[in-house]
Amino acid sequence: MSLPVEIVFGIYLGIITGIVPALVAGVLGFVFKYVTDVTIPGLGVVVLSLAIAGINGGLLALNDQTIRSSERAPAILTAIVVVLMISLYAHAQGDRLGASVPKRISLKQLRDRTLSTDVIELVGGRGRVSVEVSGEVSDMEGYPPLPAETRQAILDGDWTFPADLPLGELEARFAERLQTELDLSDVAVRIDEQARATVAAAPPTGALSKRVPAGKRAVSVSALVPTGIARGDVVRVITPDRVVEGAVLAARSSGKPEPGVAAEPAGGDDPTPDDDLRTDGGEAAVPSPPAATAPTTTGGEGRVTVAVDRSEATALLGVDRGRVLVLSRGTRREYELTALLRRTGKRFRKVSVVAGGPLDGHTIGEAEVREAYDVAVLAARHDSWTIAPSGSQPLSAGDELFVVGSRDAIDRFAEVAA
Repeated sequence: MSLPVEIVFGIYLGIITGIVPALVAGVLGFVFKYVTDVTIPGLGVVVLSLAIAGINGGLLALNDQTIRSSERAPAILTAIVVVLMISLYAHAQGDRLGASVPKRISLKQLRDRTLSTDVIELVGGRGRVSVEVSGEVSDMEGYPPLPAETRQAILDGDWTFPADLPLGELEARFAERLQTELDLSDVAVRIDEQARATVAAAPPTGALSKRVPAGKRAVSVSALVPTGIARGDVVRVITPDRVVEGAVLAARSSGKPEPGVAAEPAGGDDPTPDDDLRTDGGEAAVPSPPAATAPTTTGGEGRVTVAVDRSEATALLGVDRGRVLVLSRGTRREYELTALLRRTGKRFRKVSVVAGGPLDGHTIGEAEVREAYDVAVLAARHDSWTIAPSGSQPLSAGDELFVVGSRDAIDRFAEVAA
């Protein structure tokens, strides 16, 4: 047969043989782009298509000298070219489709462990899950044993979280909540698909002293304590000589606890003679274990420990009794931003620039903070604080940065900066 006829026959043979390789290449291109957002290299498509075509129609002419030198060589080589063109075209279309289709699944989602559907409860149209601590709460190596009341509070607590979190994020939130509400030094949490948690925890160290802000002093005052005071509330202590405002560090009252409410919102401090709970008969009452929810006072006679300036602390030390008024703090808009960042898996932290470190003597752009460490600088203090600094912001030893990013990214950046 003449060469034109051989070429036409090769095109026909290539179309017939290339259907299966084209379908495989198109499907693989779509799946890889949709799930991993990665495009398969063209060389991989060529090799795969030739292998499938070879199995499908015996088209291995590029590797067989006898076939390439035979009379039917033009038809065979033309068929191979057609197979490759069809496969590459199908792969390109699958890759484009994978990039344009709205993603409902990703490689990260496939790797993440998720909760079993039978432990999820619908509350107000949203899925919630209650994490149950199974077994005993273990002590962490290198720390003192955990107090019995704290151990029991972890076991008996009501730990409820959104059900749409992957287990890795759920474990992180549970550990952070335990540390925040029970003042634990360290926590290790493991949660399985049935929402059963294994917990190891370390007791608090220097709980009250850690909460006193720099430059402040902690002073306890006897007073009629309002119901519902929690740590962090701003109160006004009124004495015969002066009025002092401060943040509550701890509080105790003699009212009987309501169901689910702790009588000791001090956050883990061991009771002292001045801070013992007193009944109406004057005998010391046994303090209840810390509650799983944010503890508050139950009202009645008690003591309030507030953080005040040093000069005001001296005056309060000579007062036998005061009156306590709780001040309104209004809606804290900054907490809304914090909650939004946490829901998206982001955290923020203040980092100091050390002398001789990789940031010292460079600008933010030169250090490639976003590109190299995957964190964004919210604010920087050089001579003064700058919000959303540009890449030309200089950095030197002693400067402070507020950065936002994932927990792992912030940890890596903090290690490098230090």
